[in-house]
Amino acid sequence: MSEISPAALRGAVDLSTLRNRPPAPAPGAPASQAPGISDVVVDATDDSFGQILEISRTVPVVVDLWAEWCGPCKQLSPIIEKVTRELEGRVLLAKVDVDANPQLAQGFRAQSIPMVVALIAGQPVPMFTGAVPEQQVREVFAQLLQLAAQNGVTGTLSIADGGEAPAAAEEPPLPPLHAEAFSAIERGDYAAAIAAYEKALAENPRDEDAIAGLGQVRLLHRVQGLDLQAARAAAAAAPQDVQAQFDVADLDLAGGHVEDAFGRLLDLFAQLPADQRTPVRERLVELFGLIGAADPRVVTARNRLSSLLF
Repeated sequence: MSEISPAALRGAVDLSTLRNRPPAPAPGAPASQAPGISDVVVDATDDSFGQILEISRTVPVVVDLWAEWCGPCKQLSPIIEKVTRELEGRVLLAKVDVDANPQLAQGFRAQSIPMVVALIAGQPVPMFTGAVPEQQVREVFAQLLQLAAQNGVTGTLSIADGGEAPAAAEEPPLPPLHAEAFSAIERGDYAAAIAAYEKALAENPRDEDAIAGLGQVRLLHRVQGLDLQAARAAAAAAPQDVQAQFDVADLDLAGGHVEDAFGRLLDLFAQLPADQRTPVRERLVELFGLIGAADPRVVTARNRLSSLLF
């Protein structure tokens, strides 16, 4: 993959409005001792981000822009956190819920998520968008540390209270087939992950975690290798080509454009003859499940689907 470079985000990120936040640490005080930093993984907010920018002068900061409704975010974020913790203070991970922090989302111009950007001495550096396998995450983190060293950012964070980071509660081990699926996802083998989740559902059709995991991995598998511009051109050229419309809807959903994905498929459903609608309805129901029944965008789309059905 190409090396990361700050120039790639020139003009794409505007952090100027985020700088006048809580004051920086006093001169001579290590940035890693800034108030409120008690772990190498923190939740960043519109109000606290000025402090995060200051810390980026001591260690590179990785900013993970995510949302609760974003399926690919749930695949990528645990990998980023795992790699960050393994670096033992050489990197800070700042997690940003874009729904709760609109000013940060606007500052980073996050048109699709997951979006991961680094900060080195306050300057943004692109990392990646969309879910990627663990090996690629590790490669990009290694490039980030090299770039940080070239810019003199080589510190190591200490926990603010002088102690160790709080130990995470030990989670019960994953069921074997779930563990098999997760391992396959980490190495980017989505077909193997799908097979593992399907086996889990064959054993227990009510396994909600397997149902959710299967939907997310199927989406990742479908968009793997798709070219967005080519997919949009094909869909524009054939408005009633179901597969062409599916491809763009999948790419939109994976990129966080939920309403666009739903709207495209609902428009397609409305245009098709009644005997050709079933695959579109089934795909919509699958995507509703990825986002969640309580999400207002799902409620709106489901209501429109019901009106088209009856």
